[in-house]
Amino acid sequence: MDSSSYKIYHVHGYDSRQYLEDYFSGKPEMVFAEDTLIFPIENLTKTFKEGHINGDVLIDLSNGSLVHHLYAACEFFQHIIVLKVSDGCIMEMKRWLDSRTGAFDWGHVTKLHEEIEENGDQLHGKEEKVRSTIPHVVKCNLEKENMTDPIDLPPADCIISAWLLEVICKDQDDYRRYLRKFSELLKPGGHLILLGGLDATYITVGKDKIRVLKYNEDFARKALVGEGFVIENCVFKKRTVLSDLIDYSAVMFIVAHKEK
Repeated sequence: MDSSSYKIYHVHGYDSRQYLEDYFSGKPEMVFAEDTLIFPIENLTKTFKEGHINGDVLIDLSNGSLVHHLYAACEFFQHIIVLKVSDGCIMEMKRWLDSRTGAFDWGHVTKLHEEIEENGDQLHGKEEKVRSTIPHVVKCNLEKENMTDPIDLPPADCIISAWLLEVICKDQDDYRRYLRKFSELLKPGGHLILLGGLDATYITVGKDKIRVLKYNEDFARKALVGEGFVIENCVFKKRTVLSDLIDYSAVMFIVAHKEK
């Protein structure tokens, strides 16, 4: 398929349930578990257990209708405000939040947390804890100066953005621009946690191929520093999975804070 025919995530949308099934489910044929489930859960759990990232408000700005990256965070923030660019993602997220019939099953993530944290007794009711910490799923327009207009968000102590920047940015200037917008949502000293894929050019969801911005570790680091962030931790894991659904070379986990 010619790259000019690739769809654009926040313009054309895609099947949010198919995205979860292909890249984040607990099915045996879901080959990306090491990169999309275990890698972020391990690093997020370790990061939050260190104890210096916490507060009143965490804003989640992530691809699709992801939930698993919020399990580790829910114990450290009073409120998690989830921002989504499409109605489909909002509907999928709310189906899970309201425990409706047909909601995506994240039970495999609870089991992963039990294994990683080795405290299964304390994780009883973890899904309900995540649900209770999310008061709002808000639709946002990424191009507006206030992306949640007419709602004004409170300044955040932390933002998590998982696999989003690469699918909304058309070029490297866009990437920097969105980092700037994220920074504006943070309190001075607030933290930004980024999860992403390096060197990707597309991601397949069902019959659709979605355009992805190709970037590397060096660019991600320089972009963060250039927009006033201080990097605290970077972890990169090389891809070991063979699949033509997506062409990334590695996954990244970066923690940075906004300079005061």
